[in-house]
Amino acid sequence: MEDVCAKFVSQKVSKARWRPPPAAALRPPDCFATGSWDNEDNRISIWSVGDLGSVGLNGEYQGEPQLLCDIRHNGDVMDMQTLSANQRWEKAHYHVDRGAACGGAACTGVICNNPEIVTVGEDGRINFFRADQKDAVRTIDNADSSTLHAVTFLRTTEILTVNSIGQLKIWDLRQQRNEPSQIFSLTGDRVPLHCVDRHPNQQHIVATGGQDGVLSIWDIRQGTMPVSLLNAHEAEMWEVHFHPSNPDHLFTCSEDGSLWHWDTSTSVSEKPSFLHQGGKSSTFFAHNTINQSVVSAWLSNDPTKDRMEITNLIPNQTLSVNSLDVLGPCLVYGTDAEAIYVNRHLFA
Repeated sequence: MEDVCAKFVSQKVSKARWRPPPAAALRPPDCFATGSWDNEDNRISIWSVGDLGSVGLNGEYQGEPQLLCDIRHNGDVMDMQTLSANQRWEKAHYHVDRGAACGGAACTGVICNNPEIVTVGEDGRINFFRADQKDAVRTIDNADSSTLHAVTFLRTTEILTVNSIGQLKIWDLRQQRNEPSQIFSLTGDRVPLHCVDRHPNQQHIVATGGQDGVLSIWDIRQGTMPVSLLNAHEAEMWEVHFHPSNPDHLFTCSEDGSLWHWDTSTSVSEKPSFLHQGGKSSTFFAHNTINQSVVSAWLSNDPTKDRMEITNLIPNQTLSVNSLDVLGPCLVYGTDAEAIYVNRHLFA
């Protein structure tokens, strides 16, 4: 990837997120945040890429992200949604008595729909916060008997969680009862699901990834099983993201050191479909489990058309790619190789 700039940071990077530019700004993002894990001193760092690829006043090449500031973080950074620390909620997740000195549980996922913030954890608890309030607005203590790994908003009044036994659960925030309104699950082995994302334009389309590296596409309007199971990575899939403004493109990263770009924007008749990985190419097919009318390229009901172009953006993969974020033409990702990478010409 000739357009990728690397920055070695001497810390394993667990999360990376762009700061969206103002809506009126006709420019790509120029600032992102990273969090680290498995280090004695974990940190949240803010980086600038505003001059990436340009030449400085003294003729020097601006070839890597520049650190703006950072702050120490107690414990591993498991997820991020904002860049400023306006509030701090201690022991939002815990295994035993909240007032005990020990027994805290990992907060595994967070999603923000300003000012609402939702967190989930390995204690099976869901917390609802507001950025302008110190105390939790609502807590579902026994939301799940297993670990909750990730959460996303479906609508302003609904969230979706994924857990360690292969289940998706929809929660209607308008209901006071602490039970999910719908439950979806993978068939067969209860493979843990690690990540989830919602299609930005069609909220009924959801993508998940899990311990087996399989990409699952769901239509939450019908059935309780995924529409498609797409053989993907050779190890755990840590994150999945639809492109926020061009959702025919989807991105996944994995423990196996790969980062895949899934492209359904062009039909089979216009270009061949190959899986690019380490110089090898093989035809790729998706296998539908239900029939339905074509609403999106992700929900096609004709297996002969369910072919997409998939490109591994890291051909010389090594250690785990833990996190990615995409916004406009810009991609950022972090790895266990103690490095962050930025590509500002993703579709060039």
